[in-house]
Amino acid sequence: MEVIYNILETILPFDFITYDFMKNALIAIVLLCPLFAILGTMIVNNKMAFFSDALGHSALTGIAIGMLFGISNNIAMVIFAIIFSILLNLVKHKTTYGADTIISVFSSIAIALGLAILASVGNFNKYSSYLIGDILGISQEEIVYLTIAFVIILLVWIFLFNKIHTISINTSIAKSKGINVLLIDNIFVISIAIIVMLSIKWIGILLINSLLILPAASSRNIAKNMRQYHLFAIIISLISGIAGVLVSYYVNIPTGPAIVILSGIIYFITFILKNKVKG
Repeated sequence: MEVIYNILETILPFDFITYDFMKNALIAIVLLCPLFAILGTMIVNNKMAFFSDALGHSALTGIAIGMLFGISNNIAMVIFAIIFSILLNLVKHKTTYGADTIISVFSSIAIALGLAILASVGNFNKYSSYLIGDILGISQEEIVYLTIAFVIILLVWIFLFNKIHTISINTSIAKSKGINVLLIDNIFVISIAIIVMLSIKWIGILLINSLLILPAASSRNIAKNMRQYHLFAIIISLISGIAGVLVSYYVNIPTGPAIVILSGIIYFITFILKNKVKG
């Protein structure tokens, strides 16, 4: 880690980089943003924005269950999110109702359950910081876990992207090509679940979906093909992420909201550019 610190101090000769918490935050952003971008593009393609939002909100239930059984927050949230996402996916594949209806039902129950448990034992205020998050508080140990998650999700994306993309276009075509739609779907939603839950503490329950969707939506406005779609999403995510950390430091506002505001500004810029091109 010291080597990375020295590199950051060399390429960023500013006063803020002398603080370890700023170095850790920037390293985390460089790891998180590409993951948010590549998962976000597939979430947008699969029209699953509501799913990732519901998953983020259900984090409170994972925290509550972990508290009841004496399990660490991160482990409890990840386990609950994986179960939650698989059950939701199974029901979605078995019912004729629209996916948004199923997601809404699961989300409402999960949020209500988590709030009820935390409120009943008087612990809600203790975990309210998870609503906004604080990436400036990320530790070196957590960066190691994030790096492992980064490698795993990247491998999943590299090896399964074509199958996930085919499913997003048409499930019947995917099945005709011998793709196990339910299995691939489950792997995809589990990947989202892991990254969302690992990031909640740093990004915040209320903001996590914005960081997944906005860069992908912005990229979709200006990209002309799939390669550009992913590349632009990663670039936009990194720009808004790094700039958000710096803005939060100098303006003294929470990092998560700063990143989302910048992502939103970039989205509207790309939206205007898209309409000008069409015009």
